[in-house]
Amino acid sequence: MKNLFFTIIFFISGFTLAQKVKVLDQQTGKIVKNTSIFNDKETINITTDVNGFADISEFKNNEIVVFTHLSYAVLRIKKSIIKSKNYIIYLTKESEQLDEVVISLFKKEEKTARIAEQIAVLNARDIQKVSPQTSADLLATIPGIKVQKSQFGGGSPVIRGMESNRVLLVVDGVRMNNAIYRKGHLQSSITVTPNMLDKTEVVFGPSSVVYGSDALGGVIHYYTKTPKLSQENEVESQLFSRFSTVNQEVTTNVSAEIRKENWASLTSVSYSDFGDLKAGKNRSHGFKDWGRVFFFSENINGNYNENPTKNSNSNIQRNTGYKQTDILQKFFIPLSKNTDLKVNLQYSTSSDIPRFDRLTELKNGELKFAEWFYGPQKRFLASTQLILNPSKRWLESGVITAAYQNLKESRIQRKFGSLNRFYREEAVDVFSLNGDFSIALTADKRRTLSYGFEFAYNDVNSNAYGKELNIVNGEIDGFSNDFKVQSRYPDGGSNYLSSAAYIDYRQDINSKSTLNSGIRFTNTNLNATWIDQTFIHLAETNIQANNSAVTATLGYVYKPNKNWQINSVISSGFRSPNIDDIGRVREKAGTVTVPNVSVTPEFAYNAEIGVQKYFNDKKFRVGVNIYYTLLDNYIQRDFVYNTNGSIKQVEFDGEFGNAVSNQNKDNAYITGFTANYLGKISNSWRTSGFITYTKGKTYDTNEPMSSIPPLFGQFELNHKVDRFEFGAAIRFNAKKNIKDFNITEGIDNHDLTPIVNENATEDLLKYGGSPSWITAGLNFRFVVNNNFSVLARLDNLLDQHYIEFASGVASPGRNLSVSFMANF
Repeated sequence: MKNLFFTIIFFISGFTLAQKVKVLDQQTGKIVKNTSIFNDKETINITTDVNGFADISEFKNNEIVVFTHLSYAVLRIKKSIIKSKNYIIYLTKESEQLDEVVISLFKKEEKTARIAEQIAVLNARDIQKVSPQTSADLLATIPGIKVQKSQFGGGSPVIRGMESNRVLLVVDGVRMNNAIYRKGHLQSSITVTPNMLDKTEVVFGPSSVVYGSDALGGVIHYYTKTPKLSQENEVESQLFSRFSTVNQEVTTNVSAEIRKENWASLTSVSYSDFGDLKAGKNRSHGFKDWGRVFFFSENINGNYNENPTKNSNSNIQRNTGYKQTDILQKFFIPLSKNTDLKVNLQYSTSSDIPRFDRLTELKNGELKFAEWFYGPQKRFLASTQLILNPSKRWLESGVITAAYQNLKESRIQRKFGSLNRFYREEAVDVFSLNGDFSIALTADKRRTLSYGFEFAYNDVNSNAYGKELNIVNGEIDGFSNDFKVQSRYPDGGSNYLSSAAYIDYRQDINSKSTLNSGIRFTNTNLNATWIDQTFIHLAETNIQANNSAVTATLGYVYKPNKNWQINSVISSGFRSPNIDDIGRVREKAGTVTVPNVSVTPEFAYNAEIGVQKYFNDKKFRVGVNIYYTLLDNYIQRDFVYNTNGSIKQVEFDGEFGNAVSNQNKDNAYITGFTANYLGKISNSWRTSGFITYTKGKTYDTNEPMSSIPPLFGQFELNHKVDRFEFGAAIRFNAKKNIKDFNITEGIDNHDLTPIVNENATEDLLKYGGSPSWITAGLNFRFVVNNNFSVLARLDNLLDQHYIEFASGVASPGRNLSVSFMANF
């Protein structure tokens, strides 16, 4: 009788335990506490405990169970299905109602309904659908971002008319911008391959309260994939492969994820081989020879050819191909219920990357350079993140990130008719420490306080040397002589230290309005030393620069009802001159940039307003963001004059050119808007689109600002039925007249626009500006089963020839790409 009694008790206990559901995070596999669980009639309402468990025995077997949590999408599921899943439920942060959860702006999860700034988010599914060859191509699909390319192995994102060192790149909480990020066009965005990304978030406008210097135009935050835990030991692997016809691209990505209860690991290796890019052949712009490559240099991969080679197909842009390898190793280790550790190792390297726009540069009607390429672009990152969730009154959550980065880049060039090869090599070591914390000031979390600190130290080494080729029987046989070369940056070494602290306060004034405010103090210290004075003479060879700034943000979100949201932001930002601003030496198109040690910080003061209207239970959204940014003490490249008023001439690599330098000016403005829509037309049809307009001009000199793209946009329509998806997209770009180009700096590359008048006496009169263009594309996706899917894209259907504004390489012609993804 006693045994029967214990058997019954054990059976009842086992049945009760079987009714306990466990709620986990889909991305990390960690428990999700404080999840609300209820039925449609709300007669049952329970909450998961600190271990993520909740007893759902009160629910009927065929009853719908609803799971809700502030940071996750609502999940509705039948109890019978929960049972079939062994009572384990995963919640995802992807919201069907367009109310995304973002991290970048406040360094913690927050819904866009409480954020005043303009935000754009691309999740893993979006990235997979776009299937970009590089991360620069991925950024070009985001509303409000334009990408410039000087060569195919690059991509410089432009946000609100600002690019390069005025836009902050971040990967997994670590700033990628370093002390030699230059003004002009920057190609570092491609060193994070899209195959390793879980999502990308973009914050538009000055975000210097949380991120400090450099974030004048906005912040681009890459989030790489993170392994997740599992109650049972699991090993999952994935193979991704893609082939593209327009440049014979072959990309392969292999990843393996080990999931255990107490730790998880993700290893991902990606390799891409890009051939020479083919431009479109249909020239609806009317310029028959613009962008054609009639001759090219075969002096690559150690070859020697004394003269240019005739191109058999002028639409093929010779010397645009390159190779790239990316490796990601990440560990996720829960140290306790409230503390996690992430270890993040990243390595990216490339082959030599030809600088296409320089290799097509002409002098006296002939190709100028026999060799002009970037050496392998190498980026190594090692970081650890301590994620704290003590849920204490003095600290609700926080993240401490310590990181080390090593970056190497080089430039090699040689002119036709010369055996002198010039080498310039740079290496940057970056050490950083960030702390970002948050406190809920009230139990209902309507008032929160965030605060943090940041330290970043850059050590820059710049080396330059020259070697004379020894040619035997038409081939390179070592070197016969060495000679001096001007280094790109101070040859005695330089360093740059940034220290900052910030406070951010956010309050829900009532159910309809939220106030965001923040303030940050930043101090930067720069040291540089020049040794060799052979070519460039400076009054001071040892310089120090110390700059400080206070920046602030005030944002207000008003929701008159559930279908309307109005955002307004007033913010300030600043950018302190780095090593590149003060000490760079380089030549382009006959002008030579020389150091200017007296450059001081530039400031941005921004005001913007955004309106969003939701339809169909927040399944469809239409919005517009309008902004005005005032730049004060802005930095612009301009000529250097002698005391007699003539332009100074300096020698660079054996030739003399006009001297220019980075200089502080007075005031300028940039204004514009982005209008967009996104959402579901029905259960099977989705659509999205945007139009972006930007205008910028200087108040002091009354000339256009650099990097201001013409009107551009995109419209897309997608249909999904069962396992099949089909989509079509149109991209367009308006014309930009030559009078709207900034000629002084040369960043807009007006000399690369089509020539309309060969006999013009004024240089400006012979260029036609940037022609308008429009392209159409199709995309297909078929899910064969849970483990295998196929994706195909057909871009630039009409094979249009077009060149993005300020770019030195034509965009791809008609391209068919086919991708395969398999999970094991």
